[in-house]
Amino acid sequence: MMRGTMTVPSSTLRPASTLWLLLVSLRPKQWTKNLLLFLPFLFTINVRWDPAHLRPALETFGQVAFGFVLFCLLSSALYILNDIVDRENDQRHLVKRLRPIPSGALSLGLAGTASGILGVTALAVSLVLIPLFGIVALVYAALSMGYSLCLKQIVIVDVLAIAAGFVLRAVAGAIVIDVPISPWLYICATLGALFLACGKRRNELLALGQGSAAHREALKDYSPALLDQMIAVITPSLLISYSLYTFSAPNLPKNNAMMLTIPFVVYGIFRYLYLMHIRNLGGSPEDILLSDRPLLVAILLWAATAGGILLAFR
Repeated sequence: MMRGTMTVPSSTLRPASTLWLLLVSLRPKQWTKNLLLFLPFLFTINVRWDPAHLRPALETFGQVAFGFVLFCLLSSALYILNDIVDRENDQRHLVKRLRPIPSGALSLGLAGTASGILGVTALAVSLVLIPLFGIVALVYAALSMGYSLCLKQIVIVDVLAIAAGFVLRAVAGAIVIDVPISPWLYICATLGALFLACGKRRNELLALGQGSAAHREALKDYSPALLDQMIAVITPSLLISYSLYTFSAPNLPKNNAMMLTIPFVVYGIFRYLYLMHIRNLGGSPEDILLSDRPLLVAILLWAATAGGILLAFR
């Protein structure tokens, strides 16, 4: 274990502190990724649900919220599993070594038990109540476990696996309210996830320097120049795909009013690039989302504008 990393015997922890360590290990900040489940809900205004009829609208929202909670439980179980599998490598990371599991503050037995209970509960409830949603959750769990065990060590495959996880969240959001899955959902979600994943790898590579390969084997096959080129390919592809979506998707208003949301997407992507290159951020997209006010405002304005357009013209 690295010098300076303090190990706290689990036997000395008070129940309250153990509960806190478990909560930290659930990584609640990461639950923001599961907000993707609400994307199909937003884009089915006046199709799947109508604000003028409050009760059906609330029922539909409740279905998505229920799916969101299940995915939060499942993803937290998988985050704990990832911390257990990757604890030795995380001990060499300046930030990750402070997490409860890599630091030794939380026992592996307790962490593993919590992971198992959360994961089995989420999958069982999903499969029993919404079978197709449960199958997607099962695929997501298998993908995440594969990522923790081996996929994260394979160059390029690692970022593709991360992107697939985001796409499965969006697909789950469509399934839970029983709406068709738009091809545009696949394209934009995949490109957006690849954009974030490449930015994450770039930040890790620069932050860890020559010790990056010791933390994660795949990082030795990346270079800042390669990742910058990948981001340079993904960025215009994402912007073009979203722009084409706004005026060619058959389920959007025919007056092309959705094009008014393009500036918010452009600003959001450029703002993220600024944070990535100038402020050396990008290693934790959820932290950026929660802490960077201009980016958060752009996202909220995009959602409000898109919702207003669909409500007024669909």
